[in-house]
Amino acid sequence: MRRYSVRFVALGYLLVVLLGPLSMLFWRVYAEGVGKAWTALTDPDTGHAFKVTLELAAIAVPLNTIFGIVVALAIVRRRFPGKGLLNAFVDLPLALSPVVVGLSLYLLYGRTGWFGPWFTQHGVQVLFALPSMVLATIFVSVPFVAREVVPTLREIGDEQEQAAHTLGASGWQTFWRITLPSIRWAVIYGVVVTTARCLGEYGAVAIVSGSIQGKTETATLRVQEEFENLNLAGSYGISLVLAAIAIFVLVLMTRLRPREGVS
Repeated sequence: MRRYSVRFVALGYLLVVLLGPLSMLFWRVYAEGVGKAWTALTDPDTGHAFKVTLELAAIAVPLNTIFGIVVALAIVRRRFPGKGLLNAFVDLPLALSPVVVGLSLYLLYGRTGWFGPWFTQHGVQVLFALPSMVLATIFVSVPFVAREVVPTLREIGDEQEQAAHTLGASGWQTFWRITLPSIRWAVIYGVVVTTARCLGEYGAVAIVSGSIQGKTETATLRVQEEFENLNLAGSYGISLVLAAIAIFVLVLMTRLRPREGVS
């Protein structure tokens, strides 16, 4: 009886926190008018906003994946001065508000910032352009791969890696044939969470992008614009597409995992 009670509470919590808002989103799209939502989704500015969002994710996710694996290996497999500080700094984006991150980038790369004048002299625009948006997206999504891989590395230990070194395997051979296959699902989970974070980022990007239609507007910024223009159907429709993309990634990962286990 206690076991079923725990399951009931867990499922009820998920229904209230996750499925409830998503169901309401579907309902509001239907109530406001599917045609209006479709008109907003087929708007060229909306299409460009999704394109910018996907570009940011395509840049930030691979970089943070590589960085997360390297940092996790350094934290678990190496000993060096400042290791504890590095471990703490990885979690810094989780502690800082995205708005603070955006403001910090603004102060660094603005006209009166530390690096802004140098980039201006060389004809490089960082603020209100793709570079600052990439920096903001990378910063807020840094920790997730590392935080998935670190506990997995600690759990599997390094006995197999030491055995591979004893048999004459190089560092790269050991990584590709022993370490990476052992942490592949932790990496995949980290990539999924990182992708979701990149797709849904708003605060930091809103400050450094300028929200210029057809240029630096992301999908989340487009949602805000449609909402402020009282186009509720459009804002709900764009939000629904963002949620659908995240759900698709999760379902795809769930479908692939049993096949991997069988093989």
